[in-house]
Amino acid sequence: MTRRTTSPTGRAGSATRPAASRAAAPTSRGRVSFVGSGPGDPGLLTVRALELIRDADVVITEVAEHETLVRGLLGLPAEAGPDEKGPLFVDGGFGEDGQPLTQAARAKVVVREAKKGLRVLRLIAGDPFLCAGGSEEAQACVKAGVGFEVVPGVAPASAVPTYAGIPLTGRGSDEVTVVSPTRATDWSRYAGSATLVLQTTADGVGEAAACLVAAGRSPETPVAMTRVGTTTEQQTLVSTLESVAADARVARMSGPTVTVVGDLVRLRDTLSWFETKPLFGWRVLVPRTKEQAGVLSARLRGYGAVAEEVPTISVEPPRNPQQMDKAIRGLVEGRYEWIAFTSVNAVRAVREKFEEYGLDARAFSGLKIAAVGDKTAAAIQAWGLRPDLVPTGEQSAAGLLEDWPEYDALLDPINRVFLPRADIATESLVAGLVELGWECDDVTAYRTVRAAPPPAPTRDAIKTGRFDAVVFTSSSTVRNLVGIAGKPHASTVIAVIGPATAKTAEEHGLRVDVLAPRPDVELLVDTLADFGAARRLALLESGQPVTKPSDRKPSARRRAGTK
Repeated sequence: MTRRTTSPTGRAGSATRPAASRAAAPTSRGRVSFVGSGPGDPGLLTVRALELIRDADVVITEVAEHETLVRGLLGLPAEAGPDEKGPLFVDGGFGEDGQPLTQAARAKVVVREAKKGLRVLRLIAGDPFLCAGGSEEAQACVKAGVGFEVVPGVAPASAVPTYAGIPLTGRGSDEVTVVSPTRATDWSRYAGSATLVLQTTADGVGEAAACLVAAGRSPETPVAMTRVGTTTEQQTLVSTLESVAADARVARMSGPTVTVVGDLVRLRDTLSWFETKPLFGWRVLVPRTKEQAGVLSARLRGYGAVAEEVPTISVEPPRNPQQMDKAIRGLVEGRYEWIAFTSVNAVRAVREKFEEYGLDARAFSGLKIAAVGDKTAAAIQAWGLRPDLVPTGEQSAAGLLEDWPEYDALLDPINRVFLPRADIATESLVAGLVELGWECDDVTAYRTVRAAPPPAPTRDAIKTGRFDAVVFTSSSTVRNLVGIAGKPHASTVIAVIGPATAKTAEEHGLRVDVLAPRPDVELLVDTLADFGAARRLALLESGQPVTKPSDRKPSARRRAGTK
């Protein structure tokens, strides 16, 4: 059993689901949850909203972004698959004929799904009961005998000005009025409001401004118009009632906006915090394994960037598992004095083998453990173990060798080291340990396989400079990205995690702009943010507008070492 939905363009959507999914097993009594999705930033959803999203059989959306939001929160793929177990998505914005649904028609859809005995989640932009149609749909539920609850959402009328750095109340201004203008709006009622918040389109703001001036409001009254508020595409225009219509046309402001009218707009100069983030609006490419991109991307978003993950490496088991099996048996039997982990993936590979054999951390008794860096050490500690050696200096194979003790026949009963590593690992660590008197079992614990090329639009964006930065976390990500997608454009900022990765980038003709002081993904992002902040400050001090690297593209690629 499947359901077809319609997209905002009127074409049949892709939201389908097999009979095995939750929606095919109705509860004894259907119920509707009207949930406010907030102004746009998914991080502003309430805890209760998340609980209901996870429990829903059916999600009735209002805008195209809602399905993407829910899929992301539930960890579902962007497109529905034949075996998908998530909720059924129903487009509440458009009917099967591609035309926008009226409020009454949308209410019928809500009631119809609930009467099937399903848990219906009705997502509503902003807050369900503030400048939205939630109350009408709730009344329809009452009339049909369908139970419901309402989960407030963060209202755009308050959230968007906050993200624009504009307080709605303050000293000498404790009155705020929210208006969704219509042709019947009596502007004389609002001409004297200390702070006025308008929820309308960009064109509607110009009309409202003219009406307010005609009603007696000073034409010099400050105005701040914000579009796509609370997202990394947020854009704020500061003007006056007299000039806002013309200024909005010049700035090409369009679509829905939240506009503040009043003297408190002047505080934006000192309180703007969101649009001044060091990487605000930067489109940053993250070429990493799918499993490892989460922390890095989340940190980039914290600095205002839009992180786009492109898998370049797939971590796979070794083709021949016998070598790894033999090493694990040797570990249990006491064959090794040390085990050295050079990556989080190596920790994961050994742990999976332990689980396969029914072993636990007790098998490490008497064995010394080394970790190449803090992240690897953290993965070991999450297993309930404590590493005996972590480099005090550079967190790399070279740093590990700097602190590794020489083999001493009197102190070390065993002279063998177990090195579970990737199939493409360099030989420098093995050679260094041999020089120190140790024998090494260099075992392939996992393979790094080049991923399939990204979609054509992504490849084109990489080559033409539509990404502002690329963050490389290893030499293999450099080689693989260039191999599957081509070289990033010369205007793109190149950030690398360490000297070895920098060398590989330069060997591929890339100019390295940002180098982390030590190999750590979070520190790499912090260093890129410092670069962005310094760049922004330099533009402001020179009197230039703040632009992104992708806004300026040299006519020819500049190779490493050229000026």
